[in-house]
Amino acid sequence: MQKFLKYIIPISIPLIVLLMPLSAFPFEGLTIVQQRVIAIFLLAALCWVFEPIPIYATSVVIIVLELLLVSNKGLYLFRLSEGQPHFGQLLSYNEIMATFASPIIMLFLGGFFLAMAATKYRLDVNLARVLLKPFGTDPKYVMLGLMLITGIFSMFMSNTATTAMMLSILTPVIAVFGPKDPGRIAFALCIPVAANIGGMGTPIGTPPNAIALKYLVGDNYISFGEWMAFGVPFVVVMMALAWMLINFLFSADQKKIELSIKGKFLKTPKAIMVYVTFALTIVLWLMGSSHGMNSYTVALIPVAIFSLTGIINKEDLKKISWDVLWLVSGGIALGLALDKTGLAKLVVHSIPFDAFSPYAVLFGAAFLCLVMANFMSHTATANLLMPIMAALGTSMASLAPLGGEITLILVVTFAASLGMSLPISTPPNALAHATGHVKSNQMAKVGVILGVVGVLLSFVLVWLLHAVGHVG
Repeated sequence: MQKFLKYIIPISIPLIVLLMPLSAFPFEGLTIVQQRVIAIFLLAALCWVFEPIPIYATSVVIIVLELLLVSNKGLYLFRLSEGQPHFGQLLSYNEIMATFASPIIMLFLGGFFLAMAATKYRLDVNLARVLLKPFGTDPKYVMLGLMLITGIFSMFMSNTATTAMMLSILTPVIAVFGPKDPGRIAFALCIPVAANIGGMGTPIGTPPNAIALKYLVGDNYISFGEWMAFGVPFVVVMMALAWMLINFLFSADQKKIELSIKGKFLKTPKAIMVYVTFALTIVLWLMGSSHGMNSYTVALIPVAIFSLTGIINKEDLKKISWDVLWLVSGGIALGLALDKTGLAKLVVHSIPFDAFSPYAVLFGAAFLCLVMANFMSHTATANLLMPIMAALGTSMASLAPLGGEITLILVVTFAASLGMSLPISTPPNALAHATGHVKSNQMAKVGVILGVVGVLLSFVLVWLLHAVGHVG
């Protein structure tokens, strides 16, 4: 019966939604196109939860269904009512297809090339030997070391690139554990968690932070240093909580890790090319846009160099986790549909924020953002909610004692980055899931707890700093 429900629920509920009249939905002005997106969204969510098919296959289904049902080059049968008042706006087919070659996919590809080259020329093993040596042999402290290194890197460079790099270092560490040791789960999970949390420490750590800064102007202006004044303490506390939570849920059976990582840095011409390219890529990522390139452009530099020099050959290309790229593409396509059809905006505007107390508005907005960020791009979520939160913060005088607009924007910004309950929620999660050591339900258990606690903690921290005059 359970196996039957695993297949029937993800299919039946979206079909029911498609057949319902528009008047049955609680959203005023809902269009036929938006109704179809709701059905696709539910199908995706249920398939990712129940996993009747591989999660990468769900992502491919999302893209194909969007092309068939809500694109301007879909089946003619589904475009018969185009132009009618309640039909809505179709998406451009090339925008949907472009999700397969989104800049974030290129960033992934660059990360994969770095990881493959590092493994092939033992750079990952040697980095593990050097970086983890100060943290001793106790598994929980070795994991702490991995989390700290990941968190610091994520403050200044792409979370995805950091995760790809750290997971390559992680490979020899996980090999020490037995096949059924929970330590494998803990170590594979700690990297994306640390990357997601670390990105909140600086304005450039993650895109939602930069989006928030666009609305923190005038009296609400926050400098780079002021952001770090509350961002870094938040990261430190959340990192400590995450470390304790992962240790509690997935405590390693093995009480000591003998990291007898032997070897030395290779000195062949190709190995030196890998070291130089690896270092150059990281430096360029750390330098941000000061050189005129964004992280996506930088990510293609190792792809070109390693391909040109033969460091990565056609046999190596077969080892790339293409399923992960498809998984992320589906998430991007889902966010695109929610955004471009106006469905996400319609849902947000359907909630009467001004009818609630300021506390209800703060927590309601933050938790709404947290839920949305688990199913769509953090950047898209922040882009969608931030203008609404800025207007809401300005218009609600009752928010002033709690920090007003600045508190609302910052709490929602942090909530956007705390959406990390599913493999699709963030690229770091997808990369960790691709290792095969972490299951979706294990990721959800940690992600939900940290998300809820993080939202509450961000409110308390921002309010305290506002009270002592550090922000706002």
